[in-house]
Amino acid sequence: MTLVEVENLRVTFPGPVHAVRGISFTVERGECVAIVGESGSGKSVTARTLVGLAGATATVEADTLRLDGRDTIGFGDREWRRLRGRVAGLVLQDALVSLDPLNTVGQEIGEVLRVHAIGTAGERTGRVTALLDAVGVPDPAERAKQYPHQLSGGLRQRALIASAIAADPPLLIADEPTTALDVTVQAQLLRLLAERKAAGSTLLLVSHDLAVVSSIADRVLVMHDGVIVEQGPTADVLADPQHEYTKLLLAAVPTAASKGLRLSSAERVPLPQRTVAPDDVVLRAEGLQHHYGARHVVDDVGFTLARGETLGIVGESGSGKTTVARIALGLIEPAAGAVHLGGTRWSGGPERRRRPLRRRIQVIAQDPLSSFDPRYTVEKLVAEPLDLRGAARRDRVVELLERVGLGPAHLGRHPRELSGGQRQRVAIARAVGPRPDVIVCDEPVSALDVSIQAQVLDLLADLQAADGTALLFISHDLGVVHHLADRVLVMHDGRIVEQGPVEDVFTRPTDDYTKALLAAVPRLEAAR
Repeated sequence: MTLVEVENLRVTFPGPVHAVRGISFTVERGECVAIVGESGSGKSVTARTLVGLAGATATVEADTLRLDGRDTIGFGDREWRRLRGRVAGLVLQDALVSLDPLNTVGQEIGEVLRVHAIGTAGERTGRVTALLDAVGVPDPAERAKQYPHQLSGGLRQRALIASAIAADPPLLIADEPTTALDVTVQAQLLRLLAERKAAGSTLLLVSHDLAVVSSIADRVLVMHDGVIVEQGPTADVLADPQHEYTKLLLAAVPTAASKGLRLSSAERVPLPQRTVAPDDVVLRAEGLQHHYGARHVVDDVGFTLARGETLGIVGESGSGKTTVARIALGLIEPAAGAVHLGGTRWSGGPERRRRPLRRRIQVIAQDPLSSFDPRYTVEKLVAEPLDLRGAARRDRVVELLERVGLGPAHLGRHPRELSGGQRQRVAIARAVGPRPDVIVCDEPVSALDVSIQAQVLDLLADLQAADGTALLFISHDLGVVHHLADRVLVMHDGRIVEQGPVEDVFTRPTDDYTKALLAAVPRLEAAR
């Protein structure tokens, strides 16, 4: 009944970097085993090693490495090609990168059937359509003719799953399959994986999302620094963790219960008190509209943001929330309506009129690596919005870096030389440097591991309490918004369908869309 058997697995990269340091585990037929941990813990390397994709520079050693009864130690490319797809299917996080942009979705899935000599050419066309239908892709025959860039993120991920199960392998390895997806699309894919498991498939799920793991996994392995620090039945590990690292991971998950408490501490230390001045409105939007062609992406959106307040905007991709953020930043002009920054009209008119006010509104983007100029050092990135020169400028940059947990050692580094968490800290230092009234946070933690996310959220709360800055916080992660925000707007198809205090909206929703959105959120508390 044992499908995967691993004993004393070691994976090393040049340096040397010991990515996996002597781990052992098994996966039985019909069960779902999850590997959880932060980036760099070795979980993804472990999953890829099982199908011979650790990388050309990797040195793989093990006492035992068996997959469906096959001893894979010493396998060459030919043996791995026979095994991949037929014995184990692999679903990666980013379907747009994983799918060949030059092939249609049908060609991509059909290639798996062709490589493993399943059916005739005519039969494969019908099987591709049936596979897409089985994973919930609407109009599967038409979708099979489309290219990956023509599909939404959720449909691309479904197509990738169809490709992984095309040859009906007994094992499906899913490496962060839902990380970049909206909560409703995530829920659909989790249901699909659960249906595969119910039908007898074996799942190895790699994730840093403990709530996702709690909803589907039978057993969980917790990895840290290349070793398994804790393992056992999912309910037991999540309800009564024994290792300090597991306790920190669980404490870092933002929920309603964590509101007002520090996430980066297992002791649940209170956050500093901040003051909200409801009569001091620093940002006001009225009747905002914007459209691309005939499609109205923002339709009659209005809100106010007070000094020291955090206003969350939630909704699925395409709901219009990021467009609202770009209008608020003055990066695009609304087709109708207006934005006022303090008592001054901010939207409309030439950029030269806005330029003197730019320091009053700053942004923290989702991906600092793509938003930063790669030629700039950390010092230049943080100093750019400051109205200072010479030694005073450098001293202020060092002060800002120290406020976000970095220091002078980082001044000369470039963005590519920093970790994801460090880059986000630099983005925060840059945003708070000019002492703005408003910071627009557009999915600022969605690409971060749960513990790094906890540190960034705590840092934002500390800076907000100290400076009285207002936050416009855009996110598809409802747990993060519930933890951080005072009020929330729920957007759907460009309109605000519900708004109010975050506690009221998230515990007593009145709109059907809000109810559906909240129902789709995986609940870690239920597992505990």
